[in-house]
Amino acid sequence: MTLLALFGPTGVGKTALALAVADRLRARGERPVAVSADALQVYRGLEILSGAADAADRARLEHRMIGIVEVDERYSVAEYARRAHAEIDELLAGGGTPIVVGGTGLYLRAALAELDLRPPPPPGVREALMADAEARGPERLHAELATRSPAVAAAIDPRDRHRIVRALELEAQGALEDQPPAESRLWTAETRCPTRLVALTMERERLKARIDARVDAMLAAGVVDEVRAADAAGASVTARKALGFQELLDGDVEAMKRRTRQYARRQLTWLRKLPGVEHVDLTDRAPEDVARELLG
Repeated sequence: MTLLALFGPTGVGKTALALAVADRLRARGERPVAVSADALQVYRGLEILSGAADAADRARLEHRMIGIVEVDERYSVAEYARRAHAEIDELLAGGGTPIVVGGTGLYLRAALAELDLRPPPPPGVREALMADAEARGPERLHAELATRSPAVAAAIDPRDRHRIVRALELEAQGALEDQPPAESRLWTAETRCPTRLVALTMERERLKARIDARVDAMLAAGVVDEVRAADAAGASVTARKALGFQELLDGDVEAMKRRTRQYARRQLTWLRKLPGVEHVDLTDRAPEDVARELLG
C-alpha cells in the first residue's frame, strides 16, 4: 500500500484537506486515520498554540500522535520516530489507511523513513550556545561557523539560531559534515514503505493573511491562558520552542505573527526544492475540490 503524506507550511490548510481526503476514502470503503508529523502537537496542553485538530475535527477523523506527552517533558525526534512507526505499522496491519499530516520537516521524515541521527551534544553545551546567541545575536555565531565550515554556514540563514547552534554543537564534536544539520536530510526516496508526498503551497500574500487570521482565532480561543498554564506547569525546553510561546508570554502578538510568517516562508522555500513530490497550490481552492483531484 502507498502511504499518503500531506505536508505544508503553517496555516496553509493541511487539516481541512486531510478531512476532505478522509471523507472520500471512507466513501470508497477505507478506514482513514491521520498521523500527525509535528514537533509541538505531541504536547498535551498546547493544542491551540500548535494548531492541532480540535475536538470536532477529531470526531470527524481520528488523529494519532497528538497530545501524547506532558508539557513539562522533553521529547526527541527519535522517540517520535519509534512511536510513529509503530502507529503506522499497526494501522497498515489492521487494514487502516494512514494519512501522515505535518508541518515539521524533520518529523515528516521521522514518520516516513529511517532517521540517520547524529549524536546529541554533551550536557550544557546547547544551553551555553543558545545563551551566547541570545547575548550576541545569531549572526555573530553564524560568522564563527562560517570560519570553521563555510559550506554549512552558507546553507543556513544567519538568523536561524537553532540550526546555527546545532551546527556548532556538531562541529565541536567533530561530527559536522559538509552540509547543514537536519534540513539537508529532511527528505529521501528511501521511505519505509511506498509514499506519495503532496507538498501544499499557497500564494504568499494569501498565506500571510491566513496566518494573521489564524493567530487572531487562537487569541479568541484562549491561547494566552493556554501558554500561561504551560509556563506555570514548567514547560520543557522543547515545548517552549512552539511558535509564539515566548511572544505570548511577553504580550507581543505582532512578534508572534511576524515569526510565524517567517517560518512559513522557510517551509515554502524548502518544500519547493523537494525532489519527487507532487506540488499542489491551495490558493482559492476548496479542500473538497483538491481531495477529489488527489484521489481521482
